[in-house]
Amino acid sequence: MNKKLITEVAGIVEAPAGRVWAALAAELLPGDRRSAVEDAPTVEVAGHTISVQGGWWYRGEWSVEPHPQGALVVHRVFNVAEWMRWAVPLANRMFAGFAETTRQAFGELLANVGRRAQAPARPV
Repeated sequence: MNKKLITEVAGIVEAPAGRVWAALAAELLPGDRRSAVEDAPTVEVAGHTISVQGGWWYRGEWSVEPHPQGALVVHRVFNVAEWMRWAVPLANRMFAGFAETTRQAFGELLANVGRRAQAPARPV
């Protein structure tokens, strides 16, 4: 798969990576409530990474890895269009505000993960 990074955001949760992973998975994966990825056509879980792919261009990846201050949570958005890759920015109005919107949504998710993990969380 050919992926082009569009934006990346990260944050620290001051808890062990395993606990943060469980909290992130509880927030993102379908369960008994509506989740962030419930309607996505493709959801993959590998190691400590959740990938969601939908539409003709979008792939979002959330990962957790150990960090000296607890766990590092990273969210990356990729353009994975197989055809007309050049049209993705045009179709999304050159992504005006996309990075800020992604950062805000990630901040909310990170706060929820911190609450679930019972640990302080902050963007980096």
